This record gives sequence, C-alpha cells and structure tokens, in this order.
Amino acid sequence: MSAGKIGFDNGKYLQMQSAHIRERIAEFGGKLYLEFGGKLFDDYHAARVLPGFKPDSKLQMLLHLKDEAEIVIVINTADIEKNKVRGDLGITYDVDVIRLISVFRKIGLYVSSVVLTRYTSMPAVDAFQNRLESLGVKVYHHYAIKGYPSNLQLIMSDDGYGKNDYIETTRRLVVVTAPGPGSGKMATCLSQLYHEHKRGINAGYAKFETFPIWNLPLRHPVNIAYEAATSDLGDVNMIDPFHLEAYGKTTVNYNRDVEIFPVLNAMFEKILGTSPYKSPTDMGVNMAGNCIVDDEAVCTAAREEIIRRYFTALCGRRKGTSTDEEVLKLELMMKQAGVSAEDRAAVAPALRREQETGAPAAAMELPDGKILTGRTSDLLGAASALLLNALKCFAGLPDETLLLSPQVIEPIQNLKVKHLGNQNPRIHTDETLYALAICATTDENAAKAMAQLDKLWGCEVHSTVILSAVDERIFKRLGVNLTCEPKFS
Repeated sequence: MSAGKIGFDNGKYLQMQSAHIRERIAEFGGKLYLEFGGKLFDDYHAARVLPGFKPDSKLQMLLHLKDEAEIVIVINTADIEKNKVRGDLGITYDVDVIRLISVFRKIGLYVSSVVLTRYTSMPAVDAFQNRLESLGVKVYHHYAIKGYPSNLQLIMSDDGYGKNDYIETTRRLVVVTAPGPGSGKMATCLSQLYHEHKRGINAGYAKFETFPIWNLPLRHPVNIAYEAATSDLGDVNMIDPFHLEAYGKTTVNYNRDVEIFPVLNAMFEKILGTSPYKSPTDMGVNMAGNCIVDDEAVCTAAREEIIRRYFTALCGRRKGTSTDEEVLKLELMMKQAGVSAEDRAAVAPALRREQETGAPAAAMELPDGKILTGRTSDLLGAASALLLNALKCFAGLPDETLLLSPQVIEPIQNLKVKHLGNQNPRIHTDETLYALAICATTDENAAKAMAQLDKLWGCEVHSTVILSAVDERIFKRLGVNLTCEPKFS
C-alpha cells in the first residue's frame, strides 16, 4: 500500500470546478439550477479514494462562487413524518436540514429557502415548518404528481408543476441540495425551470455528482469503489449509451441517470422548446477526473476502500442491517478490482494476535506501513490498548511506558461497574482518551502522547470482533479507517 501518497490535486480542482460551473451558467443565459448529489461537505469517501481531496472541497469550491450562489435545501415530507435517519451521522433528516443551514450560514453561504416536497400537512411537518420560519428561512411546498415522471402532459400543466410554489431566487447559481437520496432535488429543479420559463426567464439545469467519474474507465477502481459505497442502493455504473451514440465517445454514468434521461430530455423539450443535452453525461459538471495526478495512488486507495466496504457489509449482515445479496455484490466487485480481504494489511496481524492471546485483538497500519497491535487486558479493551500503543509510537515513547495512572483508571472502572450497571470493567476508547487527558495534566509522557492525536488521521485499523458503537464513533472522529471481523465479542 502506498500510504500517504497524494493522487489528487485539490487546488486545481477548486479552480477548475468553479470555472466550469461559471461557464455552464453563461451557456444558459445567466441562471443555473445545479442539483448537488452526494455530500456538500464531510465527503470522507471522496477523501479516501482520491488521496489529496479534502472532505470539504465542494464547500470550498462553492465559496469561490459565494457572491453568485444561493442554496435551496429539499426534504421529502414523508421522511420528516417517519423520522428517517442518516446512517452516517445517526440524526434525522429534519435535524440535518437545520444542521446544514447552520453550517452554510456560518461560512458565509446564503441559504434562501427550504422546499418540502410531496407535501401534505402533518403535525411533524407543520412543526418543522414553524421551526424553519422562526429561524428566518422561507419555506415552499411542492406536491406529488400522479404518474410522475412518465405522465408528461400532466406534469407540464397547471395541475402538475404549476401547482408547486414558485421558489423566489435572486442569484445566478441556485444550488439544490438535500440531506439524503429520495428528497426530490431533480424534480425541484425541473419545477423551477417550468415556472421560470412561464415568467420569460432564461434558466438551465445541470447536475453535480462526484461519482462515478465520467472520464475514467468503467472498471477503474475509483468507479468500482463508488458502486461498493452504494451497494445498498443498487446503483450500477454503466457506459452512457446516449453519449456514445451522440459523440462516439465512451463515458461512464450510472443506471438511474441513464434510465431517467429520455424522460428528462422530453421535459426539457416541453419546457425550453429544445433539449440542451444529448446525454446524461452532458448534464454533469464534474471535473474531478481531470485533477487526478497519480493514477496508481488513487487506484491503491480505491482498492482499499472496496475491501473496507466488504467488511462493513459482512458486519452489517451479522447485525441484520445488510443482506446476503449486498455481500455477494461486494465479493464480485473485489474480484473485478483484483483484491481480496487478505490484502488489507492490518487483518492478518490482528488475527494472529487474537490467536496468541485467546482474546479479541486489533491491529493498526500506520502511514509508513508499520503495523502495531493491541490485546485485551483486565484494564483495557483491544481497541483502547491499540490506541495507546499508536500514540506512544508517534511520540517516540518506549512500548513499556505507562500512560494511564491506576489512580485515574480505577475510579472510572468503579463508576462503570458499581453505579452504571456495566458488567465489563474494561474502559472504552472514549474513556481511555478522557483518562489520558487527565493524566496529561501531570505526566509529561501522557502529554506527549496526547499531542499525537492528529497523526491517527488516515491510519487503518482492523478488529477481530465488532466494536461497540462508542469505539466506532471515536475512531471515526479521529479519522481512523476501521474494519471488523463479522463476529461479536
């Protein structure tokens, strides 16, 4: 593994992407509705498979356009009513909308409104609208259209898009984003095109999806890694047949965009008189493929991601959150990428350590390729021991250095067992870090270890058992890429 090797030019990406969006705005006469797929920030998948890509790159790119851009956030009212949760953050979609508004405002991006799609009045929906309006956010309603998206005659009428509220926008670039898939971003953009056209305003539509990367080969590891990341959604990368027919060039898109394109094309023709696009690829504005500077580095990183996704699916199946079909899909993707689970460098050392000790163990691969292990003891779980071993290594401290004072650990164990009802006195990773922080106030070695926390970012860890939600969350916050064997302790 070429750990730590940069494969993506983030500075070039910010410049090229913002310039390309400006060009697309100009093509449509000065107004563009840009559907933003995926995450606007905290895009850790992109950061993992394109080493050098920053998790907030897309947000930084928008800041290059902030005087020209406004943001419209879309949420499906059914998701509010059923308290749909974002799997990566563990928060409901409506709470995430509030979070997004706060983040965007904090960095100086203008959030003009929220659209409640497939709107029906329900107590939770109305309460959410009241909360938004109390924050000074305009709220608009869009409605379900019978026969959408195939019933074009109804869609393009006063009883279709015409029934939707017209979203008042003031800037050249309208970024339409959402807390998750199925929110209605594309329908919101097309509804606005319909309303703008009725008002005699020139406006266009484009789509910004980072993956699949259209100008990389279909079976490039980066594109396979995207399929692996969306295996639960059933997304499949495919050659864009419309682009191939129109231009004789092979480009990559994914099944949902290819399937919906004929309908979109017909909608454009009805709204604008003629379609500005000949293919789904034409609709995109993604420049990420042009900013890869080391293909070997991104291929290596993407293959690692595919293996990680495989272990995640195995653990999900064990927990009952993933299916056999998902696991089989990922096994096929690993074959296509030419990798196996054993290629993950931390796996074999973790399993050996477990065999040697007869208890759960964990291993970490550092950026320089060095492997560390952690074992289960009376005081620490394997993940906690591994964390301390890594911090000692980064600080240049001998392995036998004692970082946590018994006077600090024992009260924590007593609290857990005697007062909080825990059967297991071993301390989790969060408790380990709190104990280390306390010890660092009086112990020089503990202070040196604490100063190394940032160096954990990007390290690879494998555990021989499924870790607790607490341990998983701590590793994620530290930027550690974690996989686990699909078994419980």
